[in-house]
Amino acid sequence: MIRSLYTAATGMEAQKLNIDVISNNLANVNTTGYKRSRADFQDLIYQTISEAGTTSAEGSVLPTGIQVGLGVKTIAVQKIFDQGDFSSTGNPLDLVIEGDGFFQITKPDTEIGYTRGGAFKLDNEGRIVTSDGYPLEPSITIPTNATSITIGTDGRVSIMQAGSSTPTEVGQLTLARFSNPAGLKAIGKTMFVETDSSGEAITGTPGSEGMGTINQGFLEMSNVNIVEEMVNMIVSQRAYEINSKAVTASDEMLQTISNLIR
Repeated sequence: MIRSLYTAATGMEAQKLNIDVISNNLANVNTTGYKRSRADFQDLIYQTISEAGTTSAEGSVLPTGIQVGLGVKTIAVQKIFDQGDFSSTGNPLDLVIEGDGFFQITKPDTEIGYTRGGAFKLDNEGRIVTSDGYPLEPSITIPTNATSITIGTDGRVSIMQAGSSTPTEVGQLTLARFSNPAGLKAIGKTMFVETDSSGEAITGTPGSEGMGTINQGFLEMSNVNIVEEMVNMIVSQRAYEINSKAVTASDEMLQTISNLIR
């Protein structure tokens, strides 16, 4: 009887974490470049009361055994890197990656971060930076006399300058990809850093070596599907409620047993 109490408790804990993951997805439904998360579950060990294939007292072989499961645990919270929808902005510094790859960002600690969020801006030095002021890697600087900025699908950054009729190339944007992007560590600011699980970054120019291409004037929206998340939330809520009912049922059975001695 006590076993069922603890088993149901593991189910409640798992569903509570699942709701946390779903809530974070819904909170970031309008976050540029956000990738949704999914909780994965795994059953716990089993208590074997009777082994299958053992011989009974009558000499027959038991076709099945008796195993009682001890609950569930969350084994992983995985990032799903499906392509999000594109939103047209017309801003020349808004960039989207169509296909595989991440923008490379130099963090204040000089570590390289990786992001799908392409809402870039210029800082006081003319460098292309994120909204937090972190520069692209490699750094690209736009001269102050630039009248327009053009970024090609291959990542080449060109400008038109006052008094000139021909474009000038000022930099080359590069992307990074990973053999296992789900192994990247999220650090907030829609940014990731590599881990042993993700493998080392493979860098290259857009459109080559399996990299996606760049589209200027667009942003990649969150890949969260609101309807799907709402359905998952309802399922998780009901699962939590059912497990709580199992706790109540176990408690009532224990109460019945305790009443036998009165």
